[in-house]
Amino acid sequence: MSDHADDFVAAFDGTGMALEEIFYCAESVLLPEYRGQGIGHRFFDLRESHARATGARVSAFCGVVRPDDHPLRPPGYRPLDGFWRKRGYAPLDGAVAWFSWKDIDQPQATRKPLQVWTRDLTGDER
Repeated sequence: MSDHADDFVAAFDGTGMALEEIFYCAESVLLPEYRGQGIGHRFFDLRESHARATGARVSAFCGVVRPDDHPLRPPGYRPLDGFWRKRGYAPLDGAVAWFSWKDIDQPQATRKPLQVWTRDLTGDER
């Protein structure tokens, strides 16, 4: 978290976590035609290895919070929670970042919540 947006820092307020020990994994997207081939796991393996090399003890990222019936969800949408949990990540209680962006069906940007997920990197490597 040495190079971060202030909105991310605010999400960690009150968690007791040392920001200098957190490696933030920025947003990433794997196109549908590449899913299910192990690429996502390999990508996380490499990110987590790099995080450990920098001295980080925790890996973190944010996931957009939207209702299950959100109108912009693509057909066949499958939440990534299972993938993230399988990798050892869990939502960090009370840690929510807020960012604004314009959805394609809206005239202007609106604030949206992003749940922080974390994983302890001090245990066994994958």
